[in-house]
Amino acid sequence: MEPVHLLDRLLDFSMPHLVAVPILVPLLTAALMLLLGENRRRAKSALSVVSGLVGLLAALALLRWVNAPDTGDGPGSIGVYLPGNWQAPFGIVLVADRLSTMMVALTGVVAFAASIYSTSRWDRAGVHFHPLLQLQLMGLNGAFLTGDLFNLFVFFEVMLAASYGLLLHGSGRLRVQAGLHYIAINLAASSLFLIGAALLYGVTGTLNMADLSVRIAELAPADRGLVHAAAAILATAFFAKAGAWPLNFWLVPAYSAAVSPVGAVFALLTKLGIYTLLRLWTLLFAPDAGASAAFGQSALIAIGLATLFAGAMGIVGTQRLSNLAGFSVLVSAGTLLAAIGLGEPAVWAGALYYLLSSTLAVSAFFLLIDMIERWRNAGMSVAPHEAAGNAPFLAEDLRVLDDVNLDDEAQALYGRAIPAGVAFLGLSFIGCTLLLAGLPPLSGFVGKFAMLSGAFVTSGTSTPAWIFLALLLVSGFLALIALSRTGIRHFWTQPHPTMPALPALEVLPVAGLLAACVALTIWAGPVMRHALITAEGLRTPTAYRDAVLNARQVPNPVPAQKGTAP
Repeated sequence: MEPVHLLDRLLDFSMPHLVAVPILVPLLTAALMLLLGENRRRAKSALSVVSGLVGLLAALALLRWVNAPDTGDGPGSIGVYLPGNWQAPFGIVLVADRLSTMMVALTGVVAFAASIYSTSRWDRAGVHFHPLLQLQLMGLNGAFLTGDLFNLFVFFEVMLAASYGLLLHGSGRLRVQAGLHYIAINLAASSLFLIGAALLYGVTGTLNMADLSVRIAELAPADRGLVHAAAAILATAFFAKAGAWPLNFWLVPAYSAAVSPVGAVFALLTKLGIYTLLRLWTLLFAPDAGASAAFGQSALIAIGLATLFAGAMGIVGTQRLSNLAGFSVLVSAGTLLAAIGLGEPAVWAGALYYLLSSTLAVSAFFLLIDMIERWRNAGMSVAPHEAAGNAPFLAEDLRVLDDVNLDDEAQALYGRAIPAGVAFLGLSFIGCTLLLAGLPPLSGFVGKFAMLSGAFVTSGTSTPAWIFLALLLVSGFLALIALSRTGIRHFWTQPHPTMPALPALEVLPVAGLLAACVALTIWAGPVMRHALITAEGLRTPTAYRDAVLNARQVPNPVPAQKGTAP
């Protein structure tokens, strides 16, 4: 039997239990790490990397399974797992479709890179780094895979509770200050989440997403106002988590204060807010939702465009590297929100491709910033004004270049080879610039071009499409100016008496994330086909509803009769 067919057979055999693996693996790993204690840091680091690899492989297996041709066993390649063996909508349900598995796979790639990078130094900056990271991954994967609104809230809180500790990891006044703002805004958003979910349950009598999609279409006209109010309250909570304007004042200070591997993982948190808005909006207000169809579309476009504009102004108005990464997250969030609001599957397909590219690029940028700042600040990973305390884990990591090539007049000769460390930092910075600014030939340009072509093929004469075009081009141009200015300042205008000695544990994750962006560019065709099929499924969520509501319980074992062998 061919290896490919054998793999497909194994995936079919492991379903639907494989759906729970991305949640259970980090949960069990975190519990084991807590039992080990703080004196077993190397064992924790190894467990974190192994757990990240296992989670990534499970996510890729799920992604392969949902993209396999339908065998006729169910409505499309959608995996449904009933953890309590209660049929939906009465029990907890996990759903693996093309959108959720794509997000879980993206989480696996970023988390695996961040876990490797953290083992170089940052996991020793405080306690319980790796258990908190695993719990955050559990919350992220659970939120992507759940098919129930209340369990979405539970996974949100697990993820947020872990993120509070991760943001404060490494201590320092700036982290504490940013952490307080971060905790306050997320507690407020969580309260709105509960209020909106309770109101929605009071009107419809269910919190299962597929069941909600069915019941909203059948609502009496007198109840639609309450449903719309509940949806608006929920959207406010998700906008805050996605970093949408004007609720994004906390994002840049928090993300720039976090240590670099945490910032790389935090790039996924705003995408969780985007995912939740896309999932619920397409389910609750689908074209067959009657009078509620496309509710809030104009508000979604306006908020997305305002977020894109605010991010573009911020990115050109700052000169600090970590702030550049934070405003790049805002630009990405605004672009995705506006693209979702346009309501066309062709635009959504480009937006999903852009989501993958921008998340990988921003995560790589967060890790790269740490290496650049440590090189420029005499071996420390913080700016000089933040280095008041002693940090023994931030040891000197640079070596003095003793063999300066001088001529007879003691002047440095031109034409010397660029040291490998500087070459890697410079080329990686150029790659991040091309990706974040959306310039050809990398995947950032492909995603933006796909969104614009989809917008003008389907709704080329609409005013929102033209505003989206203008802001997308302007934001890319401003990002290019800001990043080019920063690159010139860090690499050209000031002498560097020392050369960076970069550990392999830091180089490999950055190189891997940028290589993933290159792979997205090379295999843009298959990835875009996956994104287009995903977008079509979101536009008409019949297959999702049928898969969830028709999932059957596993029959109980028949007890053996008396006198017979069991």
